[in-house]
Amino acid sequence: MIDEHAGLPLIGPVAPPALHIMTFNIRRRMDGLAWRRADRWRHRAPAVRALLRQEQPTIAGLQEVMPDHADAVLVSLGRRYRFVGRGHGRRGTGEGCPLFYDAERLELLHWEQTALSEYPHEAGSRTWGNPIPRIAVAARFRDRATGGRFTAVNTHLDPFSPRSRLRSADALKAVIDSGPAVLTGDLNAGAGSRTLRDMLDGGLRDAWSIAEHRVTASVGTFANYRTPRPDRARIDWILVTPGVAVQRAAINTRLFAGVWPSDHLPVQAVLSVPDEPEQP
Repeated sequence: MIDEHAGLPLIGPVAPPALHIMTFNIRRRMDGLAWRRADRWRHRAPAVRALLRQEQPTIAGLQEVMPDHADAVLVSLGRRYRFVGRGHGRRGTGEGCPLFYDAERLELLHWEQTALSEYPHEAGSRTWGNPIPRIAVAARFRDRATGGRFTAVNTHLDPFSPRSRLRSADALKAVIDSGPAVLTGDLNAGAGSRTLRDMLDGGLRDAWSIAEHRVTASVGTFANYRTPRPDRARIDWILVTPGVAVQRAAINTRLFAGVWPSDHLPVQAVLSVPDEPEQP
C-alpha cells in the first residue's frame, strides 16, 4: 500500500506493440449524508482523477460509471481518449460499463452494448435473476501501431445471483467467439467460483496467473477502503484468449493524499495480441 505523492505510475504509458489494460470499478456516486465519507464521490473524485492521469492505460474497462463520471474520466485521461458504452437502463440511463481507449493508438472499428439476459438487444432487460440490469460492452479495435485487430469486452456481473453470473459467463464467451480478445470486469466471483471455472474452462486465461512478471503482491480487489489483504479473493479480472501474451500484471493499492479512489482496487496488465489476418 502506497500513499502516492510523487506522481510516478505503477505501470503508466507503454510503447507498442504492448497494450496497457486496466479494469476498475470506480464505485457509483454515494453522496448522501448517510454514507460514510470514504464512499462519497466528491471525496474520492480527486483520487480517481490522479490515478487515471498517472496510469494512462491504452484501454480502461470501468464499472459503475454514471454519465458525469464518464466526463470526469475523459478529463483525467486527456484529449486523445474516447469511450463507448452507456447506462444499463432502457433509455441508456444509470450506471454503465464503458470502455475508454486511447484513440491515437487505437482505431475503433465497431462496438455494441448488449443486455446480459435472454433478450440481449432489449436494453434494461433482466431474465436470469439479477435484480438490476447487467450489460456487456464489446468493441473491435485496430492497433494503429501494429495493424493488429482485437476485441475488448467490459462487464459487471451480478453480486447476488449465482445463476445470473453463470448465464452471463456463457453469454460473454459467445461474444468472444474468435480472434484475439481481452475481457475486463468486476465479475463478483473469486478464482474458485463456478463462474470463473466456467470461463477458464471455456478457453479464457487469467492475465494475472500467466503474466511473466507480477509487479505487486496478490490481494483481494474488493478492499472496501481498508488495507488490502492477501487472504481475500480477487473479484476484478482481466481475462485473455489464447495467444495473448501478458508481460506484467499488477493490483493497484495506491492511495492519493490518503484517499482510496474506490472500494475496489484497479487491476492492470501489459499485454500484446497476436496478428490476425484481415478478412477479405
